[in-house]
Amino acid sequence: MFKRINRLPIALPVPKHPDANAAAAVQELLGGRFGEMSTLNNYLVQSSNFRSKKKLKPFYELVASITAEEIGHVELVMNSINLCLSGSTFPADPDAAPLRNGLDKRNTYHFIATAQTSLPGDSMGKAWNGDYVFNSGNLVLDLLHNFFLECGARTHKMRVYEMTDHPVAREMTGYLLVRGGVHVLAYAKALEIMTGVDVKKMLPIPNLENRAFDATRKYEEQGIHRKLYTFSDSDYEDIAQIWKGSHPSDGERLEVVRGVPQGGEVPDLEEVPEEFAPGISNEDFMQIAQRLQKLAGL
Repeated sequence: MFKRINRLPIALPVPKHPDANAAAAVQELLGGRFGEMSTLNNYLVQSSNFRSKKKLKPFYELVASITAEEIGHVELVMNSINLCLSGSTFPADPDAAPLRNGLDKRNTYHFIATAQTSLPGDSMGKAWNGDYVFNSGNLVLDLLHNFFLECGARTHKMRVYEMTDHPVAREMTGYLLVRGGVHVLAYAKALEIMTGVDVKKMLPIPNLENRAFDATRKYEEQGIHRKLYTFSDSDYEDIAQIWKGSHPSDGERLEVVRGVPQGGEVPDLEEVPEEFAPGISNEDFMQIAQRLQKLAGL
């Protein structure tokens, strides 16, 4: 089971201006082949279908705990897209074309289909595809795929980072570069234990350290690149049999943390009346509030 906490992995900055084209690029980090929807669903399927969970417990728990983190990453990217889009249009009479600013943007779906929020798709509008999930049933092959998947995701994050300087996009991407680096290293260490092959000698892929990006430095200074969370109050602690030793980039000790990151507040998106979203007028709200009070016996 999953326990949901009403916080994002990190606090996102309040944007001073919208950038719908940045939002379109960030969509790749959500619903692209190497996006967070792919990492989530790959690990969810693999952990659910895992054979010999008790016999190979540390490896099962590694994939299972990272699955839980990826749910939060999906929500983080979605909220980043939403904030990049916020303020793109203006309230006005329909005949004034209040959505005109969306006409020439790269992804008009953001304005037509979802009222300026994220889509379960990639940067070109293609819907996320279950064919992106790989689950062979062979543990070494699945771990090798996960290593490759995280390296591909890291590459795409770097490229999106270089495409936009929007503060929300960069804050989110910087954090995910650090956390993705943790997952790359974790799968490399698991493969080394399974096979004796030191896959981490190939790291980093691409051959560029996280500290080359301004938005990653504060997270590395906080030691987040050395922490692997259990995302559980009492389970999945055998990941410590894999996540141990020192980090290859700074030599500092790796740490398993019981529970979840402290996180940050979930943005409360303002209404967009020109999109009819959420479609609740002040009068509607007052009536809803009265019904809730009545149901509560107040």
